[in-house]
Amino acid sequence: MSAPVIYQLGHEPIKDHVFSSDNSMLAITKGNTVEIYQVSGSSRPQLFTVLQGHDKTVTSVDISPDGSKILTCSQDRNALVWELDGGEYKPTLVLLRISRAATVCKWSPDGTKFAVGSSDRIIAVCYYEEENDWWVSKHLKKPLKSTITSLDWHPNNVLLASGSTDGHVRVFSAYIKTIDSKPEPSVWGSKLPFQTLCGDFINETGAWVHDVAFSPDGNSLGFVSHDASIGVIYPEAEGLPPRSIINIKTNYLAFKSILFLNNNKIVVGGHNCNLIVFEGDESGWKEAYKVESQKDLIKDVPENNGEDEEISSHQALNMFKQLDLKGRVNKPSTTGGKALATIHQNTIASIKLYGTNKVSTSGIDGKVVIFNV
Repeated sequence: MSAPVIYQLGHEPIKDHVFSSDNSMLAITKGNTVEIYQVSGSSRPQLFTVLQGHDKTVTSVDISPDGSKILTCSQDRNALVWELDGGEYKPTLVLLRISRAATVCKWSPDGTKFAVGSSDRIIAVCYYEEENDWWVSKHLKKPLKSTITSLDWHPNNVLLASGSTDGHVRVFSAYIKTIDSKPEPSVWGSKLPFQTLCGDFINETGAWVHDVAFSPDGNSLGFVSHDASIGVIYPEAEGLPPRSIINIKTNYLAFKSILFLNNNKIVVGGHNCNLIVFEGDESGWKEAYKVESQKDLIKDVPENNGEDEEISSHQALNMFKQLDLKGRVNKPSTTGGKALATIHQNTIASIKLYGTNKVSTSGIDGKVVIFNV
Protein backbone atom coordinates (compact mmCIF):
# COMPACT_ATOMS: atom_id res chain seq x y z
CA MET A 1 0.00 0.00 0.00
CA SER A 2 1.48 3.35 -1.05
CA ALA A 3 2.20 5.97 1.58
CA PRO A 4 -0.37 8.75 2.06
CA VAL A 5 0.28 12.09 0.36
CA ILE A 6 0.00 14.91 2.91
CA TYR A 7 -0.65 18.57 2.10
CA GLN A 8 -0.41 20.89 5.12
CA LEU A 9 -2.25 23.96 3.78
CA GLY A 10 -1.94 26.25 6.79
CA HIS A 11 -3.52 25.63 10.17
CA GLU A 12 -7.04 27.02 9.71
CA PRO A 13 -9.89 24.47 9.64
CA ILE A 14 -10.79 23.10 6.20
CA LYS A 15 -14.54 22.45 6.35
CA ASP A 16 -14.70 21.11 2.80
CA HIS A 17 -12.42 20.32 -0.13
CA VAL A 18 -12.72 18.95 -3.64
CA PHE A 19 -10.36 17.88 -6.43
CA SER A 20 -11.27 18.35 -10.09
CA SER A 21 -12.10 15.16 -12.01
CA ASP A 22 -8.53 15.01 -13.43
CA ASN A 23 -7.03 15.83 -9.98
CA SER A 24 -5.13 18.82 -11.41
CA MET A 25 -7.00 21.38 -9.30
CA LEU A 26 -7.83 21.49 -5.59
CA ALA A 27 -10.34 23.82 -3.91
CA ILE A 28 -10.51 24.21 -0.12
CA THR A 29 -12.64 26.37 2.18
CA LYS A 30 -10.87 28.75 4.60
CA GLY A 31 -13.03 31.09 6.63
CA ASN A 32 -14.82 33.47 4.23
CA THR A 33 -12.70 32.45 1.24
CA VAL A 34 -11.98 29.51 -1.05
CA GLU A 35 -8.38 28.78 -2.05
CA ILE A 36 -7.72 27.26 -5.48
CA TYR A 37 -4.51 25.25 -5.93
CA GLN A 38 -2.84 23.73 -8.98
CA VAL A 39 -1.66 20.19 -8.23
CA SER A 40 1.16 18.33 -9.97
CA GLY A 41 2.02 14.85 -8.73
CA SER A 42 3.02 14.57 -5.08
CA SER A 43 4.72 18.00 -4.96
CA ARG A 44 3.19 20.71 -2.81
CA PRO A 45 0.11 22.31 -4.45
CA GLN A 46 0.70 25.81 -5.82
CA LEU A 47 -1.82 28.50 -4.82
CA PHE A 48 -3.47 29.77 -8.02
CA THR A 49 -6.06 32.21 -6.68
CA VAL A 50 -8.34 32.99 -3.73
CA LEU A 51 -12.09 33.38 -4.28
CA GLN A 52 -13.36 36.26 -2.12
CA GLY A 53 -17.05 36.68 -2.88
CA HIS A 54 -18.62 35.69 0.46
CA ASP A 55 -19.13 37.80 3.61
CA LYS A 56 -19.34 34.89 6.09
CA THR A 57 -17.94 31.40 6.54
CA VAL A 58 -17.90 29.30 3.37
CA THR A 59 -19.56 26.01 4.30
CA SER A 60 -19.12 23.94 1.13
CA VAL A 61 -17.35 23.87 -2.25
CA ASP A 62 -17.72 21.68 -5.34
CA ILE A 63 -16.20 21.56 -8.84
CA SER A 64 -18.39 20.70 -11.84
CA PRO A 65 -17.69 17.33 -13.53
CA ASP A 66 -16.03 19.02 -16.54
CA GLY A 67 -13.88 21.19 -14.26
CA SER A 68 -15.06 24.48 -15.79
CA LYS A 69 -17.10 25.83 -12.85
CA ILE A 70 -16.62 26.08 -9.09
CA LEU A 71 -19.66 26.17 -6.80
CA THR A 72 -19.48 27.72 -3.33
CA CYS A 73 -22.07 28.40 -0.62
CA SER A 74 -21.84 30.26 2.66
CA GLN A 75 -23.47 31.26 5.92
CA ASP A 76 -24.18 34.60 4.21
CA ARG A 77 -27.21 32.85 2.58
CA ASN A 78 -25.65 32.95 -0.89
CA ALA A 79 -24.22 30.55 -3.44
CA LEU A 80 -21.90 31.56 -6.28
CA VAL A 81 -20.85 29.84 -9.50
CA TRP A 82 -17.30 30.80 -10.50
CA GLU A 83 -15.96 30.52 -14.06
CA LEU A 84 -12.49 31.29 -15.39
CA ASP A 85 -12.53 34.45 -17.53
CA GLY A 86 -9.35 36.12 -18.75
CA GLY A 87 -7.15 34.33 -16.22
CA GLU A 88 -9.32 34.96 -13.15
CA TYR A 89 -12.49 33.51 -11.70
CA LYS A 90 -15.67 35.60 -12.04
CA PRO A 91 -18.82 34.81 -10.00
CA THR A 92 -22.33 34.38 -11.42
CA LEU A 93 -25.38 35.18 -9.32
CA VAL A 94 -27.51 32.34 -7.91
CA LEU A 95 -31.08 33.18 -6.84
CA LEU A 96 -31.36 30.85 -3.85
CA ARG A 97 -34.28 32.67 -2.15
CA ILE A 98 -33.37 31.45 1.34
CA SER A 99 -33.34 33.46 4.58
CA ARG A 100 -30.82 31.42 6.58
CA ALA A 101 -27.34 29.98 6.08
CA ALA A 102 -26.52 27.76 3.10
CA THR A 103 -24.90 24.63 4.53
CA VAL A 104 -23.95 22.29 1.67
CA CYS A 105 -23.79 22.34 -2.15
CA LYS A 106 -23.38 19.59 -4.77
CA TRP A 107 -23.22 19.52 -8.59
CA SER A 108 -25.36 16.92 -10.33
CA PRO A 109 -23.46 14.12 -12.15
CA ASP A 110 -23.89 15.74 -15.58
CA GLY A 111 -23.14 19.29 -14.35
CA THR A 112 -26.34 20.89 -15.70
CA LYS A 113 -27.73 21.74 -12.24
CA PHE A 114 -26.80 21.72 -8.58
CA ALA A 115 -28.45 21.54 -5.16
CA VAL A 116 -27.89 23.73 -2.11
CA GLY A 117 -29.05 22.72 1.40
CA SER A 118 -29.78 25.32 4.05
CA SER A 119 -30.75 26.05 7.65
CA ASP A 120 -34.01 27.41 6.22
CA ARG A 121 -35.44 23.86 5.96
CA ILE A 122 -35.16 24.20 2.19
CA ILE A 123 -33.15 22.49 -0.55
CA ALA A 124 -32.70 24.75 -3.59
CA VAL A 125 -32.29 22.89 -6.90
CA CYS A 126 -30.64 25.37 -9.27
CA TYR A 127 -30.31 25.52 -13.06
CA TYR A 128 -29.02 28.12 -15.53
CA GLU A 129 -31.25 30.64 -17.30
CA GLU A 130 -29.27 31.79 -20.30
CA GLU A 131 -31.50 34.74 -21.24
CA ASN A 132 -30.95 36.36 -17.83
CA ASP A 133 -27.41 35.04 -17.27
CA TRP A 134 -28.08 33.76 -13.78
CA TRP A 135 -28.92 30.57 -11.92
CA VAL A 136 -32.49 30.20 -10.70
CA SER A 137 -33.83 27.73 -8.13
CA LYS A 138 -36.81 25.51 -7.41
CA HIS A 139 -37.40 24.59 -3.77
CA LEU A 140 -37.78 21.23 -2.07
CA LYS A 141 -39.63 21.99 1.18
CA LYS A 142 -42.03 19.38 2.50
CA PRO A 143 -41.58 17.48 4.74
CA LEU A 144 -38.22 19.09 5.66
CA LYS A 145 -38.34 20.39 9.26
CA SER A 146 -34.73 21.16 10.18
CA THR A 147 -31.28 22.14 8.91
CA ILE A 148 -29.98 20.22 5.89
CA THR A 149 -26.50 18.90 6.72
CA SER A 150 -25.66 16.82 3.64
CA LEU A 151 -26.67 16.07 0.04
CA ASP A 152 -25.81 13.45 -2.56
CA TRP A 153 -26.99 12.90 -6.15
CA HIS A 154 -28.12 9.56 -7.54
CA PRO A 155 -26.20 8.43 -10.67
CA ASN A 156 -29.38 9.03 -12.74
CA ASN A 157 -29.00 12.83 -12.22
CA VAL A 158 -32.61 13.12 -10.94
CA LEU A 159 -32.83 11.66 -7.42
CA LEU A 160 -31.34 13.64 -4.54
CA ALA A 161 -30.65 12.34 -1.01
CA SER A 162 -30.50 14.63 2.02
CA GLY A 163 -29.59 14.25 5.68
CA SER A 164 -30.75 16.66 8.37
CA THR A 165 -30.57 17.51 12.05
CA ASP A 166 -33.96 15.90 12.76
CA GLY A 167 -32.38 12.47 12.23
CA HIS A 168 -34.13 11.91 8.88
CA VAL A 169 -32.67 10.72 5.60
CA ARG A 170 -34.88 11.60 2.65
CA VAL A 171 -34.75 10.91 -1.09
CA PHE A 172 -36.46 13.43 -3.40
CA SER A 173 -36.98 13.75 -7.11
CA ALA A 174 -35.17 16.85 -8.39
CA TYR A 175 -36.44 16.41 -11.94
CA ILE A 176 -36.36 19.64 -14.00
CA LYS A 177 -38.56 19.20 -17.07
CA THR A 178 -36.66 21.59 -19.33
CA ILE A 179 -33.24 20.09 -18.49
CA ASP A 180 -33.54 16.40 -17.59
CA SER A 181 -34.47 13.51 -19.83
CA LYS A 182 -37.05 11.14 -18.38
CA PRO A 183 -35.29 8.83 -15.90
CA GLU A 184 -35.49 5.06 -16.15
CA PRO A 185 -37.55 3.32 -13.44
CA SER A 186 -35.46 2.24 -10.44
CA VAL A 187 -35.92 0.73 -6.98
CA TRP A 188 -36.65 4.29 -5.80
CA GLY A 189 -39.64 4.78 -8.12
CA SER A 190 -40.80 5.23 -11.70
CA LYS A 191 -43.00 8.37 -11.75
CA LEU A 192 -40.74 11.18 -10.58
CA PRO A 193 -42.19 14.69 -10.97
CA PHE A 194 -40.30 17.41 -9.09
CA GLN A 195 -40.54 17.17 -5.28
CA THR A 196 -41.73 13.54 -5.22
CA LEU A 197 -40.65 12.04 -1.87
CA CYS A 198 -39.20 8.63 -2.79
CA GLY A 199 -38.09 7.65 0.69
CA ASP A 200 -38.10 8.97 4.27
CA PHE A 201 -36.07 7.13 6.89
CA ILE A 202 -35.07 7.99 10.45
CA ASN A 203 -32.06 7.04 12.49
CA GLU A 204 -32.85 4.70 15.40
CA THR A 205 -31.90 7.30 18.01
CA GLY A 206 -33.02 10.38 16.08
CA ALA A 207 -29.41 11.64 16.08
CA TRP A 208 -28.21 14.26 13.61
CA VAL A 209 -27.36 12.83 10.20
CA HIS A 210 -23.93 14.17 9.24
CA ASP A 211 -23.57 12.74 5.72
CA VAL A 212 -25.36 10.66 3.09
CA ALA A 213 -24.07 8.80 0.03
CA PHE A 214 -25.57 6.70 -2.77
CA SER A 215 -23.82 3.50 -3.80
CA PRO A 216 -22.24 3.53 -7.31
CA ASP A 217 -25.19 1.55 -8.76
CA GLY A 218 -27.69 3.82 -6.97
CA ASN A 219 -29.57 0.88 -5.45
CA SER A 220 -28.61 1.59 -1.83
CA LEU A 221 -28.04 4.63 0.36
CA GLY A 222 -25.62 5.00 3.27
CA PHE A 223 -25.53 7.60 6.04
CA VAL A 224 -23.60 8.41 9.23
CA SER A 225 -25.09 9.94 12.38
CA HIS A 226 -23.95 11.74 15.50
CA ASP A 227 -24.52 8.61 17.60
CA ALA A 228 -21.48 7.06 15.81
CA SER A 229 -23.70 4.67 13.85
CA ILE A 230 -23.74 3.85 10.14
CA GLY A 231 -26.96 3.12 8.26
CA VAL A 232 -27.41 1.44 4.88
CA ILE A 233 -30.84 1.39 3.19
CA TYR A 234 -31.88 -1.07 0.46
CA PRO A 235 -35.24 0.00 -1.09
CA GLU A 236 -37.62 -2.56 -2.57
CA ALA A 237 -39.70 -0.60 -5.08
CA GLU A 238 -42.10 2.31 -5.29
CA GLY A 239 -44.69 2.21 -2.49
CA LEU A 240 -43.10 -0.78 -0.75
CA PRO A 241 -41.08 -0.86 2.49
CA PRO A 242 -37.29 -1.30 2.08
CA ARG A 243 -35.88 -4.79 1.55
CA SER A 244 -33.42 -4.11 4.33
CA ILE A 245 -32.22 -1.31 6.63
CA ILE A 246 -28.87 -2.08 8.24
CA ASN A 247 -27.82 -0.14 11.35
CA ILE A 248 -24.17 -0.58 12.34
CA LYS A 249 -23.48 0.56 15.90
CA THR A 250 -19.86 1.37 16.76
CA ASN A 251 -17.82 2.38 19.80
CA TYR A 252 -16.04 5.15 17.93
CA LEU A 253 -16.59 8.89 18.12
CA ALA A 254 -19.11 10.33 15.65
CA PHE A 255 -18.39 10.04 11.93
CA LYS A 256 -18.65 13.17 9.80
CA SER A 257 -18.38 11.75 6.28
CA ILE A 258 -19.21 8.57 4.34
CA LEU A 259 -18.21 7.36 0.88
CA PHE A 260 -18.93 4.18 -1.10
CA LEU A 261 -15.75 2.67 -2.57
CA ASN A 262 -17.91 0.12 -4.39
CA ASN A 263 -21.36 -1.37 -3.86
CA ASN A 264 -20.10 -3.56 -1.00
CA LYS A 265 -17.50 -1.35 0.65
CA ILE A 266 -17.75 2.01 2.42
CA VAL A 267 -15.21 4.25 4.12
CA VAL A 268 -16.08 6.60 6.99
CA GLY A 269 -14.17 9.20 8.99
CA GLY A 270 -14.77 11.87 11.60
CA HIS A 271 -13.80 12.71 15.16
CA ASN A 272 -11.54 9.63 15.50
CA CYS A 273 -9.13 11.21 12.97
CA ASN A 274 -8.76 7.82 11.23
CA LEU A 275 -10.52 6.28 8.22
CA ILE A 276 -12.38 3.02 8.81
CA VAL A 277 -13.58 0.68 6.05
CA PHE A 278 -16.73 -1.45 6.38
CA GLU A 279 -17.79 -4.29 4.07
CA GLY A 280 -21.15 -6.01 3.55
CA ASP A 281 -24.41 -6.26 1.68
CA GLU A 282 -28.13 -6.23 2.48
CA SER A 283 -27.72 -9.21 4.83
CA GLY A 284 -25.31 -7.28 7.07
CA TRP A 285 -22.24 -5.05 7.34
CA LYS A 286 -19.13 -5.28 9.53
CA GLU A 287 -15.88 -3.42 10.10
CA ALA A 288 -13.11 -4.62 7.79
CA TYR A 289 -10.06 -2.56 8.76
CA LYS A 290 -8.67 0.83 9.72
CA VAL A 291 -6.82 2.60 6.90
CA GLU A 292 -4.09 3.67 9.34
CA SER A 293 -3.43 0.38 11.10
CA GLN A 294 -2.09 0.21 14.65
CA LYS A 295 1.14 -1.29 13.30
CA ASP A 296 1.69 1.77 11.08
CA LEU A 297 0.88 4.13 13.94
CA ILE A 298 3.46 2.51 16.21
CA LYS A 299 6.13 2.90 13.53
CA ASP A 300 5.30 6.55 12.93
CA VAL A 301 5.07 7.48 16.63
CA PRO A 302 7.87 5.68 18.52
CA GLU A 303 6.75 7.09 21.88
CA ASN A 304 3.42 5.30 21.56
CA ASN A 305 4.88 2.05 23.01
CA GLY A 306 2.24 0.05 21.15
CA GLU A 307 -0.66 1.44 23.16
CA ASP A 308 -3.90 2.87 21.82
CA GLU A 309 -4.67 6.59 21.95
CA GLU A 310 -7.92 5.94 23.85
CA ILE A 311 -8.33 7.55 27.29
CA SER A 312 -10.14 6.11 30.28
CA SER A 313 -13.32 7.53 31.81
CA HIS A 314 -11.26 8.55 34.88
CA GLN A 315 -8.83 10.50 32.68
CA ALA A 316 -11.73 12.10 30.84
CA LEU A 317 -13.27 13.23 34.17
CA ASN A 318 -9.96 14.81 35.18
CA MET A 319 -9.79 16.60 31.86
CA PHE A 320 -13.20 18.19 32.43
CA LYS A 321 -12.17 19.18 35.98
CA GLN A 322 -9.06 20.92 34.61
CA LEU A 323 -11.15 22.68 31.98
CA ASP A 324 -13.60 23.90 34.63
CA LEU A 325 -10.90 25.10 37.06
CA LYS A 326 -8.18 26.37 34.71
CA GLY A 327 -10.00 27.07 31.44
CA ARG A 328 -7.60 24.75 29.66
CA VAL A 329 -6.69 21.09 29.68
CA ASN A 330 -3.68 18.90 29.01
CA LYS A 331 -4.97 15.73 27.43
CA PRO A 332 -3.39 12.54 28.79
CA SER A 333 -1.63 10.87 25.87
CA THR A 334 0.37 7.72 25.27
CA THR A 335 2.43 9.70 22.74
CA GLY A 336 3.95 11.95 25.38
CA GLY A 337 1.31 14.67 24.84
CA LYS A 338 2.87 15.70 21.51
CA ALA A 339 0.47 14.40 18.87
CA LEU A 340 -2.23 11.92 18.04
CA ALA A 341 -1.00 8.70 16.48
CA THR A 342 -2.76 9.48 13.19
CA ILE A 343 -1.92 11.73 10.25
CA HIS A 344 -4.91 13.97 10.89
CA GLN A 345 -4.52 15.71 14.23
CA ASN A 346 -8.15 16.83 14.38
CA THR A 347 -11.56 15.85 13.04
CA ILE A 348 -11.79 14.60 9.45
CA ALA A 349 -14.45 16.90 7.97
CA SER A 350 -14.89 15.48 4.46
CA ILE A 351 -13.96 12.45 2.37
CA LYS A 352 -13.95 12.54 -1.45
CA LEU A 353 -13.16 9.91 -4.09
CA TYR A 354 -9.72 10.61 -5.59
CA GLY A 355 -9.22 7.66 -7.93
CA THR A 356 -9.22 3.87 -8.02
CA ASN A 357 -8.89 2.71 -4.40
CA LYS A 358 -7.89 6.23 -3.35
CA VAL A 359 -9.70 8.88 -1.32
CA SER A 360 -8.83 12.42 -0.25
CA THR A 361 -9.68 13.86 3.14
CA SER A 362 -9.69 17.33 4.67
CA GLY A 363 -9.63 18.13 8.36
CA ILE A 364 -9.94 20.76 11.04
CA ASP A 365 -6.13 20.57 11.35
CA GLY A 366 -5.64 22.28 7.97
CA LYS A 367 -4.49 19.13 6.18
CA VAL A 368 -5.59 17.54 2.92
CA VAL A 369 -4.44 13.91 2.72
CA ILE A 370 -4.65 11.37 -0.12
CA PHE A 371 -4.99 7.81 1.20
CA ASN A 372 -4.72 4.50 -0.62
CA VAL A 373 -7.58 2.50 0.93
